[in-house]
Amino acid sequence: MLGLDVGSKTIGVAVSDELRLCAHAVRTLARQGTRGDVVQVAALCQTYQTQELVVGLPYDCEGNEGKRAARVRVLGDALAAAGMQVSYQDESFSTVEAEEHLLAADMSRARRKQVIDKLAAAVILQAWLDAHPPTAAAAAGSAGEGSR
Repeated sequence: MLGLDVGSKTIGVAVSDELRLCAHAVRTLARQGTRGDVVQVAALCQTYQTQELVVGLPYDCEGNEGKRAARVRVLGDALAAAGMQVSYQDESFSTVEAEEHLLAADMSRARRKQVIDKLAAAVILQAWLDAHPPTAAAAAGSAGEGSR
């Protein structure tokens, strides 16, 4: 399973382990427009042998979907139309949480800027994984398939 933190310039990407217990930051993609973004994400899905995505959805401070969320849903809809299974996860404070982890690790500002998006994607994916724990049967099945 992949997690995506969709920004205006980049998409942070994370992947879950085979048992869907832990999210791991993978990379940051440069945005290439909706079609190009779908191609990039589809290639990663092939690499990680999954069609399941968790996309961070930004809500405003009152808990409503605004313009940013609408832009994220455009990409989510395009990914779904390309055959991927898209779930959404509230991404509120995911970047703040990622930044706190990086500050605690005493990472330089330049290095934080390089990794913040993919770490935010891991925070988003981990929140989804925590809210949707695998059943024993599903975990046993995914461990034997090698899919993520």
